[in-house]
Amino acid sequence: MSHSLQMSNSDTRFTLQFQAKKDGQLLREALAQWQISKRALTAIKFDGGLLSVNGIEQNVRYPLHMGDQVEIKFPPEEKSDGLTIEYGALSIIYEDEALLVLDKPAHQSTIPSREHPSKSVANFVCGYFEQQRIASTVHVVTRLDRDTSGLLCIAKHAHIHHLMGLAQRSGNVSREYEAIVHGHLIEDRQSIIAPIGRKESSIIEREVREDGQFAHTDVTVLQRFAVQGEPMTHIRLKLHTGRTHQIRVHMAYVGHPLIGDELYGGSRNLIDRQALHCVSLSLQHPLTNEKYSFTSMLKDDMQQILNI
Repeated sequence: MSHSLQMSNSDTRFTLQFQAKKDGQLLREALAQWQISKRALTAIKFDGGLLSVNGIEQNVRYPLHMGDQVEIKFPPEEKSDGLTIEYGALSIIYEDEALLVLDKPAHQSTIPSREHPSKSVANFVCGYFEQQRIASTVHVVTRLDRDTSGLLCIAKHAHIHHLMGLAQRSGNVSREYEAIVHGHLIEDRQSIIAPIGRKESSIIEREVREDGQFAHTDVTVLQRFAVQGEPMTHIRLKLHTGRTHQIRVHMAYVGHPLIGDELYGGSRNLIDRQALHCVSLSLQHPLTNEKYSFTSMLKDDMQQILNI
């Protein structure tokens, strides 16, 4: 199923092209095979999109012939209400017509919140999209807590976000983190499988609880060391699920909270945030199916603890 993507200067609508592979297949069935969601089809029909076959507008009941050129023009996207256009530094690791991969510093929210309405990654991306004349809103694929640094992925279009969501659910998006925790872990490798839910007494805090959502984290010890006599462990973690605060909750649950993570029992003597960094992000490209792997070095504040 070949496809290509086109953006003309005068028409900023996100456009995909496919070639029909079967005689007599209804356009609707082909669109489902190409993973165009029902929601996207509704938007195309009512919000200014276009479906055409060999350059002629058609509806979803059109019977295709082998070799027909199908073009899908998605309607232009409006900026989400909660976002403000702001201009600020973005550390761009990778960019193409579908994806943006960034290296986020600590102390910056991924999306705006009541406590931190400005200077979020999403607001800065809005400003960047405006400068680049990209008619899209921000679709966060992999989100990081405000104080967690490292790699995060943003989709440049709702359809790409939909494809990346399917990829995440089928395990085709992989993230690994490094953290520094209190104490020495006994086992060199372990899997923590424990459900996570919201703590009843807090809006922010999560905890391991029976009625929580399934959560699975793999932990590998990189180095056991001590700072001023206090034992610590440098670990690498692989996420199999993406629950809120998953790594922080799981490590506190096994008695090794992250250094600097006051919310879950860590001490801030050495660092003013949880010592957690997303070091690696691997994904299959939603349009080309090519495999991509990105890496990011630890930030100085974490590196300094390891160098003490």
